[in-house]
Amino acid sequence: MVENILLRIAKTAILSKFEDTSSVDGYSLLREYPYLQKDGASFVTLKYDGNLRGCIGSIVPHRRLIDDIVLNAISASFKDPRFNAISSAEFSHLNLEVSILSEPEILEYEDYEDLLQKVRPNIDGLILTHKGHQGTFLPQVWEQLSSAKEFLEHLSTKAGATPSIYSEHPTVYRYEVEHIQEEFDKIQKL
Repeated sequence: MVENILLRIAKTAILSKFEDTSSVDGYSLLREYPYLQKDGASFVTLKYDGNLRGCIGSIVPHRRLIDDIVLNAISASFKDPRFNAISSAEFSHLNLEVSILSEPEILEYEDYEDLLQKVRPNIDGLILTHKGHQGTFLPQVWEQLSSAKEFLEHLSTKAGATPSIYSEHPTVYRYEVEHIQEEFDKIQKL
């Protein structure tokens, strides 16, 4: 399912904020790529010279995939609260990635040690939820956090908690992603 068209949609959505001539023609795309009509969850990630520049996404499907990609591309570029909006001068340094998430499933575990054994490095993205805390890491985060222990500790921090949260047996979901990435300038717009 992951095709270059996903990157083209994201790039065109971003460019539409800079150029009047760029727009995503949903009608034509849905006719040519019917799977874009189905509800889907996506993340759009931007990196500038290898460093995170924006990342926004949906954890569960709640709108058509095409709409999810468009809205997340715009949000990652202009509304990620950790960064200023991107500028057109940054385009030649950007790397664009689109990730399509599988349906999250509850990861059953007995205790923290069991959880460590059941987490699959380089495969699983995880969602942690517990008493108002929530955070997720895409599977791509395994590139920086190579052990399950480190992955879970950083995930708890991202969720606004501490690693001690695992002693309270929080709900953990796992999902996988299909992703595609390319340098911004090498992606054709629609």
